[in-house]
Amino acid sequence: MKEYTITTVKTNNPSILKFETNQFLVTNKNYEFKNIDEAKDSPLARQLFYLPFIKTVYISGNFIGLERFDIVEWDDVKDEVAQQLVEYLNAGEPIVTESEDQKLSPVTVYAEVTPNPATMKFVTNKRIVPTIFEFKNIDEAATSDLAKQLFHFPFVKEVFFDENYVSIRKYDVAEWNDVTMELREFIRNFLAEGKEVVSAESLSQESVQVANSEVASKNLDDTSQEIIDILEEYVKPAVASDGGNILFQSYEKESKTVNVILQGACSGCPSSTFTLKNGIENMLKNMMGDKVNEVVAVNG
Repeated sequence: MKEYTITTVKTNNPSILKFETNQFLVTNKNYEFKNIDEAKDSPLARQLFYLPFIKTVYISGNFIGLERFDIVEWDDVKDEVAQQLVEYLNAGEPIVTESEDQKLSPVTVYAEVTPNPATMKFVTNKRIVPTIFEFKNIDEAATSDLAKQLFHFPFVKEVFFDENYVSIRKYDVAEWNDVTMELREFIRNFLAEGKEVVSAESLSQESVQVANSEVASKNLDDTSQEIIDILEEYVKPAVASDGGNILFQSYEKESKTVNVILQGACSGCPSSTFTLKNGIENMLKNMMGDKVNEVVAVNG
């Protein structure tokens, strides 16, 4: 049996800290416990409530989220909590005792059009991955059973996962009216069976990459960091709603050019150039003055 490892990840709420694991903890639903009585079906949550500073316990996918009371700071206790979690999980102790009804909880999936006519977004009622994954072909999908099986459909060109949706880009050999229902049911059945969307190893590698990118971003110049902050706050939520993502690549000080990478539905979208020039570029110019002259996109 593979050993569990824990990575601590800060959230927008300083009282809540995520303890991400390299393996899935639960597959069919998310759990929130506000006290030890509510945690009667979760031996792990009950154990955590014996810590006097624990206010709320969240268990979801591959992480445990903990909200603290103000009597401590996370920097003072996070290492001790992480060690306790690792020891508990590696001892094979139960996480949540699910009833049969809970294990078979229904999964809903609905199809949503995107600005890119070649891409359809399939939205689920549950969190399927903790972060973004993009696969351009079946070889890249070695770490994802869902992506690999989707590539067996002859019309599937690219697959993109975000927290609660799958974006699929197709070849022109098929029309969405003919294949959307088939894809929707396939994804729904895959998730309803509780199968692993991406491998535990892939999740662990992604956590390391995220940590490395955060360290790298801290070493960027002030202008680049300001651009990243604007993209994160104002642009990413909008493109995510369209089934895509945008990543900062670089800033060229001499030409005042911002280079970005487009992913998911945004990649290869006919309207992406318009969005870049009339949306993102104008926003950066307005917010940063003469520091930005142009935004150039590279399809991810």
